[in-house]
Amino acid sequence: MSNSSTNLTTQKQQPRFSVAITSKTYQDMIANTLRDPQRQKRFVASITSAVAVNPELQKCEASTILAGALLGESLNLSPSPQLGQYYLVPFKQKEKKDRAGNVISPETTKATFVLGYKGYIQLALRSGAYKDLDVIVIKEGEYLGKDKTTGRPLFEFMEDDDAWEKAPTIGYMAYFEYLNGFRKVIYWSKEKMMRHADQYSPAFSAAAYKKLQAGEIPEKDLWKYSSFWYKSFDDMAKKTLLRQLISKWGIMSTEMVQAMDDDNSLNDMSGDQLITTPEDAIPIDQPEAVDVVENVSLDTL
Repeated sequence: MSNSSTNLTTQKQQPRFSVAITSKTYQDMIANTLRDPQRQKRFVASITSAVAVNPELQKCEASTILAGALLGESLNLSPSPQLGQYYLVPFKQKEKKDRAGNVISPETTKATFVLGYKGYIQLALRSGAYKDLDVIVIKEGEYLGKDKTTGRPLFEFMEDDDAWEKAPTIGYMAYFEYLNGFRKVIYWSKEKMMRHADQYSPAFSAAAYKKLQAGEIPEKDLWKYSSFWYKSFDDMAKKTLLRQLISKWGIMSTEMVQAMDDDNSLNDMSGDQLITTPEDAIPIDQPEAVDVVENVSLDTL
């Protein structure tokens, strides 16, 4: 049988998620994980809806969609792309062959759980220790440097929303305040963030990003820049800075630690390809190498 026939057969063997989730195996798995029948019903409806509006997600192995969705449910996070708490990102694993050219592992598309920066905020606030927590974009003219006594970053925010929208982004600021009054603020310039992404994300090049922004990339080559560092740089930057803030100075609940452990599990799949999801579902991209908690201490993030 030819390689193409093998792939076709494999694809035919993969049931659509809307069909697979109604099978006894999947229903039993959901029932054993989510004991409450009402919660089971809500979960099935929400994840089925999320998959139905995402053509690329529909191509994923049903078992990986369910596994990612159950992880999100265990963290009490919503799969709704509009809320941005977590995403199921389609990830294509390339076909693998032996030395003789025989296919030993056909090309597959799997869904991977990726935590959004709003999910980080939700999990942190649940600890009950935070009075406030957020991460925002800083525009030109808003950053005033550092306090000479404390070293803390200083800002003067623009009041005109229209002017703010038009102003170029120069950096990112994340902050939290505990209920006891302790505050922590960190600021990274956009250049620093680009250097960070350039160093740790194998899917990103700062030089290529600048060319992309300048419109210097030919249209025929745009497909090469599917990394969400290219497509949604600000959202990636927010997530990165928020993680820096919480992992170094924040209080982390058990849920937060679990989420950090499970987040960004795509790093060992170098050479494979993330699939772009719909425009209304801005996902978080293939993560930086330092985000693999199993490989580094949180103190180094």
